[in-house]
Amino acid sequence: MEDFLKREKQLFLQTYNRYPVDIAYGEGVHLVSKGGIRYLDFFSGLGVNVLGHSHPGIIEAIHKQSERFLHLSNYFITDVQLAFAADLLKYTGFSKTFLTNSGTEATEAAIKIIRQIKGTGKKIFSLTDSFHGRTYGALSLTGRIKYKQAFEPLLTGIDKIKFNDCEDLNNKINENTAALFIEFIQGESGINLVSKQFAETIKDLKLKYDFILVADCVQSGIGRTGKTFAFNYYNILPDITIIAKSIGGGLPLGAVLCNEKYDNVFAYGSHGSTFGGNPLSCAAGLVVLDEVFNKGLMNDVFKLGEYFFNELENLKNTFPNKIKEIRGRGFMIGIEMSDNCKDIVDNLRERNILVNCTNNNVIRILPPFISSKTDLDFFLYRFNEVLK
Repeated sequence: MEDFLKREKQLFLQTYNRYPVDIAYGEGVHLVSKGGIRYLDFFSGLGVNVLGHSHPGIIEAIHKQSERFLHLSNYFITDVQLAFAADLLKYTGFSKTFLTNSGTEATEAAIKIIRQIKGTGKKIFSLTDSFHGRTYGALSLTGRIKYKQAFEPLLTGIDKIKFNDCEDLNNKINENTAALFIEFIQGESGINLVSKQFAETIKDLKLKYDFILVADCVQSGIGRTGKTFAFNYYNILPDITIIAKSIGGGLPLGAVLCNEKYDNVFAYGSHGSTFGGNPLSCAAGLVVLDEVFNKGLMNDVFKLGEYFFNELENLKNTFPNKIKEIRGRGFMIGIEMSDNCKDIVDNLRERNILVNCTNNNVIRILPPFISSKTDLDFFLYRFNEVLK
């Protein structure tokens, strides 16, 4: 393994602090190392592998599509892309979509839509501690300072509102506001949930000033929280929603979703993507949508998520000096620890469980949607061991 990591440092720009696990293959909710160690994968590719690994439906769909064609320019219409877009709009309730390769690309497209409609004279707001991507537009929206250092100047006309601070929200939103980007559950900063009061204030201000509301559901969308989108818990309807991660089932796929008010904003040539809506990705995406919405997987996430959350609360009560708070919805859970959680993540890995630590002291748990109660109980048992 040491040689493996050394070789990685020789070949790659050092942007990732790699985990010391040499993966041979994946199977369902598990990853298996070349040494034969079987890990419960509650990392799930940072929320991507919602159907687990080597899902037979995805493998079959990719195989069939690969025999037809791997790629066509978006100057051509493909039946698989049409089918995916139709299902995506049917299940989400939006009017039109633009397909991308990633959440960051979807963010960039949304910024262009806003500027196209509102011009450059009005401000776009996002929230402190937010994360919207690493390209320059997305990075300009991102509230987490550590990702922005050394890369300024960023886009102008973008400002931040304090997370869950209704007073700051009221003070900054006005007739010169173009849009507000919001993660209703912030993933990268530690699974932080927007408060009901903050969401209600946004609704009131939107009625008054008619700004564009953009929901970033890249991590929290398409069933991850037990509902289609995290904002479904708040009785609020964004104008634009951006998604990615889960919808490709492991292949690069993202989307911008627009309501009817903004579904004709772009003209030919005003935006595009060479690989956005790739046929292989769309073929896999059709399987994901079918499993999540038609076959009841989202309902399973909701029910098991409640069970998991309650059991974690019991552990918090058992170890009040170690666990500060349990946050999240469905299969998007954050366990805020009293101290840095790196050692706990390492100890869990030694006990055959993969999770990650975000924002220094929050264990982020993103199980595949196919996870069973037995899988959750295995995590709870091992986590209890580590806490002891």
